[in-house]
Amino acid sequence: MRKTRILGLAAFAAMTIAAYADVIPTLDSIIGGGGDFTWNYSAEVMLGQRVQNRLLIGDFFTIYDFGNFVPGSNMQPAGWVFSSSLLGQTPNFIDPRDYGLIHDNPNALNLTWRYTGPTAIIGPASLGMFSVANNTNQETPGQFAAQATRNGGLFDGGRISNIGSVSVPVPEMSALLPIFSVCSAGLLALLPSFLRRRRTS
Repeated sequence: MRKTRILGLAAFAAMTIAAYADVIPTLDSIIGGGGDFTWNYSAEVMLGQRVQNRLLIGDFFTIYDFGNFVPGSNMQPAGWVFSSSLLGQTPNFIDPRDYGLIHDNPNALNLTWRYTGPTAIIGPASLGMFSVANNTNQETPGQFAAQATRNGGLFDGGRISNIGSVSVPVPEMSALLPIFSVCSAGLLALLPSFLRRRRTS
C-alpha cells in the first residue's frame, strides 16, 4: 500500500514537471573581450510540447531584466523574431508577477524571441542559439517565462506556460540609481536622530 502510494506520488510529480517544462533557455556562453560581449542562449522545447506560429501570436520566451544591449546585435535561428521591452512579454495564461515569482524591473530591458516559422517544432528538440551583445560579461541570476503548445493527448493544441531561472548581465549603474536613491533617502532621514544621539552621549 505504501509502495503504491509512493509510486503514485512520483508519477504525479513527473506529470507536474512535464506540464510546466516547455521552453527552456539556458546561457550557453559569453564571447568577447575588451568591449562588447556576445551572450549566447541555447533553448529547447521539451517532450509533450511543440513550438508553433499562431494566427494572432506565436509561441515565445522572454528573458527578464537583461538590461541594455547593443542595438542590432541580436541573432536568432530562422523563423524567430526578436523584440525588447521594459515590461513583459509574459504568457497570457499566467502572470507570475502577481505571485511575486518574477520581478520585472521597469527600468531594465527584457528580451523576447517569438516563433513565426511555417512549421511546428515538436519536442524534445533544440530550438537553436539566441544571442545579443552587452558591455559586460559579469553574470547574475535572472528569470524567464515561456509559452508553448501541448503536443498530443486530450489537450493537444492548448497553451502551456512556464517560468524559471537564467543568467543575465549584472545591472549597469544607471539601473541601480533608483535603489541607491531610496537607500540615500533612508540614511538622510536617520541622520538627525543619529546626531541627536551623539550629542547626548
